[in-house]
Amino acid sequence: MLPLISRLKEALSKQSSIIYDVEGLKPFYRGPEGFEQLSAREREIIAVVKPASINDVASLVTLANDCSGQTDFDFCIYPISTGLNWGYGTGQPPISGRRVVILNLSSLTAISFEQELGLVTIEPGVTQKILSDYLIKLGDEFMVPVTGAGPDCSLLGNALERGYGITPFTDHFGAVTAVEGIWGNGERYLSAVKELDNSDEKFVDKTFKWGVGPYLEGLFSQSNLGIVTQMTIRLARKPAQFTSFIIQIPNDDDFEPVVPLIRQVLREYEGIVGSINLMDRRRVLSMFADNPNPGQHKVMSAQDIDRLSKAHQVPSWTIMGSIYGSQGVARAARKEIEAIFSQVPCKQVFSDSLAIKVAKGVLSNCPQILINYFTSLERVQGQITSFELGKQIMLGKPNKMALRLAYWRHKEASSFDPLTLSPGKDGCGLLWYAPLIPMKPEKMRDYVNFIRETCPQFNIEPLITFTNLKHDCVDSTVPIVFDLSSLAAVEDGHNCLQQLVSEGLKMGFVPYRLNIEQQRQLLKVESSFWNITNKIKSVLDPNQVISPGRYNPN
Repeated sequence: MLPLISRLKEALSKQSSIIYDVEGLKPFYRGPEGFEQLSAREREIIAVVKPASINDVASLVTLANDCSGQTDFDFCIYPISTGLNWGYGTGQPPISGRRVVILNLSSLTAISFEQELGLVTIEPGVTQKILSDYLIKLGDEFMVPVTGAGPDCSLLGNALERGYGITPFTDHFGAVTAVEGIWGNGERYLSAVKELDNSDEKFVDKTFKWGVGPYLEGLFSQSNLGIVTQMTIRLARKPAQFTSFIIQIPNDDDFEPVVPLIRQVLREYEGIVGSINLMDRRRVLSMFADNPNPGQHKVMSAQDIDRLSKAHQVPSWTIMGSIYGSQGVARAARKEIEAIFSQVPCKQVFSDSLAIKVAKGVLSNCPQILINYFTSLERVQGQITSFELGKQIMLGKPNKMALRLAYWRHKEASSFDPLTLSPGKDGCGLLWYAPLIPMKPEKMRDYVNFIRETCPQFNIEPLITFTNLKHDCVDSTVPIVFDLSSLAAVEDGHNCLQQLVSEGLKMGFVPYRLNIEQQRQLLKVESSFWNITNKIKSVLDPNQVISPGRYNPN
């Protein structure tokens, strides 16, 4: 047993677990990104600690500081919530040249809910599913801030990475009202409001995001300055009326005219319409269709796309959104949204439309053997099922529908159970390119052309989604999906991402989020921003015990 393991056991409670055997550590060396296949430098993971309480977290930070600089005992801590940050690093630590103890916080799953106000306080291990089950037991009145990453992913981790979703509170860190944590120097963090509060409840700090004085809680987001142990999130209450909508744009030439219409809807119906997704046909086909070239490292041909588009009735562009509100407000909003999008040639489908109700009724009364016999009926059933799963996500019910994307290039994609998908365990290859784009039609068209020209050069399918968060803010997510079992495919995936980032920066397309290798490659310590960040780090974590190299070049 390593001397450091003995020190860990002494510092932590008996209820905590410590994994340090070779087999137990293997999952933390790999992920769908393929980093381990491209780099000979090893991440020296000594152990994985699952604490039994917040006190164990504090004890581990204290031990790391006490051991700092000691040849036999020096180590750093890499905290993860559930380790399912697929495409950005999963549970792998950055390369730091230090011994690493991974702090797996998935065992901390406490929930406290102020139901009257809709404020939920959670620990790092609370997943979308855990919170969903909890809220259902209390009457199912509130929506979980879901993402496409699926039911098993951490809510706290996603918020700290500034993730977003399609439910009313789209900006997940924006919905965070309070944070508690431990800085790298071991000092506990409480807000100034909580420190001033002399009441027994000490609750009011959870209701006001900004507190008193400098907003220090933002220092925990996309950083390595400390460990968040508790977070309060404002939840959206389920509306009296909900309608999801799909707008199908058949002609690619209508892309530019439709962008101002999306902008108009987001501006005029803020708080009623959630975020709006705009997806090209390849991206939609990756959700509904099977890869026409299974096991091959190649993109779909124009013939493949035309054939699959006709078979699945997928247009050039698909708009997906949702309407939340009272029955009167939702009805009026739907009518006006229909009128707005009628300015361009399109097909509009609303979840409460007669066509959807009739189709569901016919399929529910039709024997499954008959549905399987008629390809057209089977296809409609698949579309209705996907529509319903998408509707669930918009209502804050997590599911694994979006995870199918990660399996597009997997040689055994069809063999996996849709209910148990897990890209990291199943050997999928996945990276993300997620730049911010000015919400201007001509600039968005430049971006579309850029993606469509660049990705095929590396045999990567150009799958484009625009997530329109506000009327003036667009993020695009391009999943770089590849065969993880092929070194050539892994290299193509990474080279594609590198090309997209380097050339995209010249065009003003700047990622809002970076994977652990991009952080090391792109963030420069000599820049003013990161120089100041390092000065803050030197105060809050002088011994560099929390995640060296994570959003903090040195």
